[in-house]
Amino acid sequence: MITDEQFAAWLASDSALRCMLFEVGSSAGTRYLSNTMYNGSSATTRYEAVVAGGLQVTESISMDADASLSVGDIEIYNNDGARDSWLDDVWANQPVLAFLGDVRWDRADFRQVFKGVVIDIGCKSRDRLNLRLTNQLERLNTPVTDVKVGGNATNPDALVPVLLGEGSNFTPVQTNPSTLEYAFGGAERLVEARVDGKPREVTVDLTTGRFKFTSAIGGAQVTCTAQGVKYNGSYVNTIGKLVQYLVTQCGKASTRFTTDELDTVQLAAFETAHPQPVGLPLFERTNVLVAVQQLASSVGAQLVPSMAGKLRLIQYAVPTSASIEIPLSQQIDRSITIAGRTEVQAAVKVGYNKNWTVQDNLQTLLPAAHKDLYSQEWLTVTSTDAAVQSAYKLDAEPTQIDTCLLRKTDAQAEADRRLAIVKVPRTTYRFEATAAQLLTELGSAVKLYSNRFGLAAGKPGLVTSRSVNWGTLRITMEVTV
Repeated sequence: MITDEQFAAWLASDSALRCMLFEVGSSAGTRYLSNTMYNGSSATTRYEAVVAGGLQVTESISMDADASLSVGDIEIYNNDGARDSWLDDVWANQPVLAFLGDVRWDRADFRQVFKGVVIDIGCKSRDRLNLRLTNQLERLNTPVTDVKVGGNATNPDALVPVLLGEGSNFTPVQTNPSTLEYAFGGAERLVEARVDGKPREVTVDLTTGRFKFTSAIGGAQVTCTAQGVKYNGSYVNTIGKLVQYLVTQCGKASTRFTTDELDTVQLAAFETAHPQPVGLPLFERTNVLVAVQQLASSVGAQLVPSMAGKLRLIQYAVPTSASIEIPLSQQIDRSITIAGRTEVQAAVKVGYNKNWTVQDNLQTLLPAAHKDLYSQEWLTVTSTDAAVQSAYKLDAEPTQIDTCLLRKTDAQAEADRRLAIVKVPRTTYRFEATAAQLLTELGSAVKLYSNRFGLAAGKPGLVTSRSVNWGTLRITMEVTV
């Protein structure tokens, strides 16, 4: 098996005979394709040399926690129409893997550089077919649940709630008006059930995530606070664990990720760094990917697949040091430019512990402080730098950033962290790198050097974008410092 060091040396070698292999699912079975003739070490696997060029992959992360990844087509030679019948096969939502190596290598020495999903097949021209691809996250574009209340409910088509972590004062779904039964989606604990803000006695069934009032409640408003789902038999309320629960346990069974498709080492490190409890009740149709993004963005993180196709959670954070260096020798001469600079902000406002059912006209004999809490949708904290505000003549009232965080201390820490990033202008540098940087992943901490822009001594930064043509091994990177 070729080591990382040997593979990196091969990438930079002028004597390499590079080859791309593609394994693409279809209704006719897996197609083994390549951009040059390759038979490998197995007599039973033959890769057809029908691919024109390679594969272009562009991926990026941003300050607003919105990750993006675009993938080009695989173009397939079809000059004589011999593959016209491929248009009759089913390609949509089939898996695709891409590998890079040398035609002289054993198949096991090739490196996986992309794992994704086929959107569909098309005919780009008379002489070529094209397989349109997207990334792994497309598998998460499926509802978290489609389980309906049914039975004797007032609205039998309503979805049974899914409670991720702890939900504060949300409205459960009535499942049986005659027995005063409600579904709240909790599997760990019903903290409290309320009628018009006042706690009421109930019986709870955590197996089904439902409760019943023990006495009549009239036509009043029912709310509750509860703790929700379990993962591997234990209650979970952190971002890392809830994301793993969503991608492996929710949505269509056919598109769920397996544990082997998770970067478990990276996710464990993320979990250690981010133990903050969170809460997200889901009452309506919500895609798994949307729920994941809501949770992860609470700490400025994004779900990103690695080149090996394993899911990771990457937090947008400008590093203060880095072990990976990008010297001048690993950049195409004079290619570095300034791609953008951020606007300075003097304050960051974070919303936390959302009150999911706002009740601003409670008439019950509740303490005034409780009524005030129930009348507010969000609790908020703000982090401000007065010196920056004065120097840049900025407004101190920022736009609120909504999160799934529950505790004030965690919200304040996140506001402080974000302020440290935005209170100084951040510069993003774009450049073309040599093949030596092909294995540097999105979200890596790097130290960037240049003879321009004050980078002679190097500055630590975050890889926020990378665009790779795996056919030509051309790579364009963006680093934010």
